[in-house]
Amino acid sequence: MNMFRTALLLAAMTAIFMGVGYLIGGPSGMVIAFGIAVATNLFAYWNSDKLVLRMHNAREVDERSAPEYYGLVRDLAARAGLPMPRVYILEEDQPNAFATGRNPDNAAVAATRGLLNMMSREEVAGVMAHELAHIQNRDTLTMTITATLAGAISMLANFAFLFGRRDSPAGTIGVIVTMIVAPIAAMLVQMAISRTREYSADRRGAEICGNPIWLASALQRLESGRRIPNEEAEAAPATAHMFIINPLSGARMDNLFSTHPNTANRIAALEDFAAELGSGPARLDPIPARTPSRGPWGGGGRRSGGGGGKWNGGGRRGSGPWG
Repeated sequence: MNMFRTALLLAAMTAIFMGVGYLIGGPSGMVIAFGIAVATNLFAYWNSDKLVLRMHNAREVDERSAPEYYGLVRDLAARAGLPMPRVYILEEDQPNAFATGRNPDNAAVAATRGLLNMMSREEVAGVMAHELAHIQNRDTLTMTITATLAGAISMLANFAFLFGRRDSPAGTIGVIVTMIVAPIAAMLVQMAISRTREYSADRRGAEICGNPIWLASALQRLESGRRIPNEEAEAAPATAHMFIINPLSGARMDNLFSTHPNTANRIAALEDFAAELGSGPARLDPIPARTPSRGPWGGGGRRSGGGGGKWNGGGRRGSGPWG
C-alpha cells in the first residue's frame, strides 16, 4: 500500500511540475519540466534524507556522545525488529522529532534538544517508537520525497513569475495563478498522505514502546510546546509534515491546511488503545509544563530508572547523555 502511495505521490508531483512548465514555456516548457521532475525524483530517492537532515542542521550522535538517547533508540529498534538507524540531535528548543530514509536499512531518527530535555524517559520512548513505526511502515520514503519535491515546486512556481511567457496559452493571469496554486497543490498532496499515516504510526509506536499512554502523554506535552519557535522548520516549511507534530508557528490557524491530525484526536485514539490493552488510565489528566532545568527523563540531573547512562548536567549543549 505504501509503495502505491509513493507512486501516486510521484505522479501527482510530476503532473504539477509539467503544468507549471507548460505555463512558463508552453509545450516545450512542459517537456523541460518533465525532465526536471524525473531528475528530481531520482535525486530525492537517493539523497532526500541527507538533504532534509542538512536543512535542519542535524548532528549525528553515537553511544559515546549520547548514551541515554542512543541506547533508548537501540532498544526500541530491537523490539521492533529493525536495523539500528542513524541517530541525530537538532539544536532546537521546541520539543519535536522526525524520521527519514528511503528504507529501514538506510534510516535515521532525529529529536530536538528541547524534546530530550523536557520529557520523561517514557515520553521520549513513546516519541522515538512513533518514529521507528514510520520507518517500519516505510513511510519515510514518502515523507522525504514529498519534502524535497514540495520545495522544488515552490521554487519552480517562483520561476513562473520571473520568467513565465506572457504569450503562453495561459497568459499573464495563468502565470500569477500558478504562483499561488502550485505550492498549495503540492501542500495538499503532502496532507492527503500525512494524516492517516500519523494514526497508524501512533498505534504501532505504542506497540513498540509497550504503553500507549507514554506516547499520549508525549503528544500532550508536544502540543503545549508548539508555542516555542522552531527556526529551522520555519525556514523549510516543506518539511513540516515529517515531524511528529507540526513545528510551524501558524499550525493552529485552521484544520483544513494542517499537515497533521488534531492532537486531541490522536491522544484519544491512544487512550482507547490503552483501554483495549488494559494499560494506563482511561483518560490522561492535564500535565504540568516541564522546564529544561529538570533534566532528561524527569530526573533533575539524577539517574532515572530504566536509563542506559548517567546525566551529567542540567541540559547544557554538548554535555550529558544527549551529546
